Amino acid sequence: MDFFEKKISSKTVYNGKVLTFQVDDVELENGKRAIREVVRHNGGVSVLAVDEAGDVLLVRQYRYPYAENLLEIPAGKLEKGEDPKACGIRELREETGYEAGKFEFLAEAYPAPGYTDERLYIFTARNLIFKGQKLDADEFLSVVKVPFEKAVEMCLGGEIKDAKSVIAILMYSQKRQGLS
Repeated sequence: MDFFEKKISSKTVYNGKVLTFQVDDVELENGKRAIREVVRHNGGVSVLAVDEAGDVLLVRQYRYPYAENLLEIPAGKLEKGEDPKACGIRELREETGYEAGKFEFLAEAYPAPGYTDERLYIFTARNLIFKGQKLDADEFLSVVKVPFEKAVEMCLGGEIKDAKSVIAILMYSQKRQGLS
């Protein structure tokens, strides 16, 4: 059975560079009304890059909302109307300095469906060639190479906390084992 909610009205309360915040009045299936607070986002792309030695390229960067440095796979936000694959290729090069001879779609994920419409497109990158980093002026990060099996352990042990990275590493692990 499919469920639904019907939008009655919508009010934009903030329209920023990255996010738009909206408050919607909706009618539920039972005829009652509810308020939905929605974060609108163009989406993002992340790239699980694995080199010839079997190491995963992670980036360590400070994440203000958590007030800590996190290990993540390279990622970035989509510009309105931008092709996710093109964005992934660009972000991989900017953040790690690598280009990939083989670049493939792995998954699409919804990071927080209770309050945002953001979609994450996850790719894998293989046959890596180093060309040099091209960080944005406001981007401060370092590249960390981690053996793939160690990255899996770090996900399962809570050392890698970033959801897109955990999803990518664990899904790719399953694919490598022929379980998906």
